[in-house]
Amino acid sequence: MGMIVFTDDFDLPKAHPVKFQRTTLQDAMLINVDRFEDERGHFARTFCREEFAEQGLETEYVQANHSGNIARGTLRGLHMQREPHGEVKLVRCVKGAIWDVIVDMRPGSQTYRSWEGFELSEENSRLLYVPAGFAHGFLTLADNTDVIYQVSHAYTPQAEVGVRYNDPVLGIDWPDEARVVSAKDASWPLLPT
Repeated sequence: MGMIVFTDDFDLPKAHPVKFQRTTLQDAMLINVDRFEDERGHFARTFCREEFAEQGLETEYVQANHSGNIARGTLRGLHMQREPHGEVKLVRCVKGAIWDVIVDMRPGSQTYRSWEGFELSEENSRLLYVPAGFAHGFLTLADNTDVIYQVSHAYTPQAEVGVRYNDPVLGIDWPDEARVVSAKDASWPLLPT
């Protein structure tokens, strides 16, 4: 089998910037990336410290987590950590697809207790920037779905809190039935009305 040789590479910093899109929730961002495709496959830059800093976003991440999910309909969340352990999350689905939901749980925010959902998938390569003080969770839309997310603060078990995924106060419109839910996630307390 012969070897293919490429003589011209592309200029990543200029040709493939990270594109930030504001959401309806204060301080949260949907991030679109350009995928460069050629005979080798594809390449995309998913993080640039300089570009994130220009947007006023977190640029330091201390952990990266990988969530492997066997079945469609697996629900994880809605999780967050109390201050001073609040964490910014940068979430990406690298295999399969998810419906990713964030809820603004910051009492002083203009969008307090509001939620928004986004489809993240290996096809669209989008990332979701989840600010500290937001509850976060996702529902898998395909079997064998993998999600990778970076966090700005180390996991602190005693600071973990959650919001019930089907809390009637929030009224989250999940696109599919949650068929696999942990006992912990199914028993988070309901929000006061």
